Amino acid sequence: MSALAFIILTAVLSVRDCSGQTLTQPTSASAQPGQTVSLSCKASSSISYYLHWYHQIAGQTPKLLIRFADTRQSGIPERFSGQNSGTDFTLQISGVQPEDAGYYYCQQSYNWPLTVIKS
Repeated sequence: MSALAFIILTAVLSVRDCSGQTLTQPTSASAQPGQTVSLSCKASSSISYYLHWYHQIAGQTPKLLIRFADTRQSGIPERFSGQNSGTDFTLQISGVQPEDAGYYYCQQSYNWPLTVIKS
């Protein structure tokens, strides 16, 4: 993987749980170190602020980045931030670093069962 450019791997996913809640994420996002990148997650209906973001590097366990839409988990760098507007949720990474490459998940905890999307 080039130090000048890297890709945050994503996949088109739409997951529906038994309550009818669907989360959708885009196919991919890429950035060069130092740039800003935004990842989106859209809920099919209101889930309030019950949306959480995770980052996973291949071969490692997922790490919680943002909980309840916009609260950064302890120890997570300030370059990670979360926003929401209605059913649209965004994870923004400002000043992207090479170690930010990997898989990103959005997870809703409003309805049971919990819905997780790997992107």
